[in-house]
Amino acid sequence: MARVTRSISARATASVSDSGLNGQSMHPLSREGPKPIQANGKRKAKAEAATGLKRVKKEPDDEPFRSTPKFEDKQSSVEDIKPLNSATALSPSKVVALQAKKLQALTRNANTSPFPDFPRPTPEECRLAHKILSDLHGERIRPTQVKASTTRAGCGDSPSVLDALVRTVLSQNTSNANSTRAKLSMDAAYGGSDEWEKIVEGGQAKLQEAIKCGGLSAVKSKVIINILQQAREKYGEYSLDHLFESSNDDAMKELVSFQGVGPKTASCVLLFCLQRDSFAVDTHVWRITGLLGWRPQSATRDETYAHLDARIPASEKYGLHVLLVTHGRVCDECKAGGKRSGKCELRKAFK
Repeated sequence: MARVTRSISARATASVSDSGLNGQSMHPLSREGPKPIQANGKRKAKAEAATGLKRVKKEPDDEPFRSTPKFEDKQSSVEDIKPLNSATALSPSKVVALQAKKLQALTRNANTSPFPDFPRPTPEECRLAHKILSDLHGERIRPTQVKASTTRAGCGDSPSVLDALVRTVLSQNTSNANSTRAKLSMDAAYGGSDEWEKIVEGGQAKLQEAIKCGGLSAVKSKVIINILQQAREKYGEYSLDHLFESSNDDAMKELVSFQGVGPKTASCVLLFCLQRDSFAVDTHVWRITGLLGWRPQSATRDETYAHLDARIPASEKYGLHVLLVTHGRVCDECKAGGKRSGKCELRKAFK
């Protein structure tokens, strides 16, 4: 019996040795295990062509008031525009379902935190952080009149809601310098700013070429034309200025109903164009509020927006948002990849 057992064991061992793992052949005397197959450039290209997938270089997210074109953030977010990525194209029915799900989540979270048992930040903590940041970087006061810049794209910086939305889309996932180049290039291609009818008539390919210097032009051009077409079909004109008369909740719901527009983009339009008390969460705000313990560490950007927008007092939202963005760019401890040295006044106050 012992001889039979050894014989079976030997055959099983030989079988594993011959086939290796995952079906890869391996020399019977090799003890190193199977080596991964290294695909060369041509084989990678064939594989990408077969699957329709392609590696896309991610760019850092950007928000209003970026003072330099330097890429500071390694974390990027494409949640707002991912559904229109050519590699993840969705059927019309799935797009409708996705939009319905987005609106349902927004309705459920309106004015309430998704983390009702998470007590921070308190109003006192918000006021303390605002004071510390104001002392460090200067007070930020909301302008009494919104003006559309002719030298930069901005993020929601326009008295026209439609223009503010398009500018914010151009600023998604790229630097302020790149989004500004894209806006100026777009204006030059169509002979001026806000030439919405010419943009739609010119088609997606022309717009993509015009804004390619801003990054993700294939996606953003589809988003922009989709927004323009929906606005014209729904209201008979290229305008969303009726949102000035809408409540915060109604304005937010309508903005996120556009494919390619998520809570962060919509919140920026509310905060800067409509001059409402909305607490937009960009990569800087998301990162720093995590360092301060103002959100669960596992919270996503959208969850963080819902939580902070519910917890931060309305009077603190504009100044605190802008100051957190500013601080996140210049503080050696709080910027992306920064290392704690114990010198940041904000982090010292919230150990």
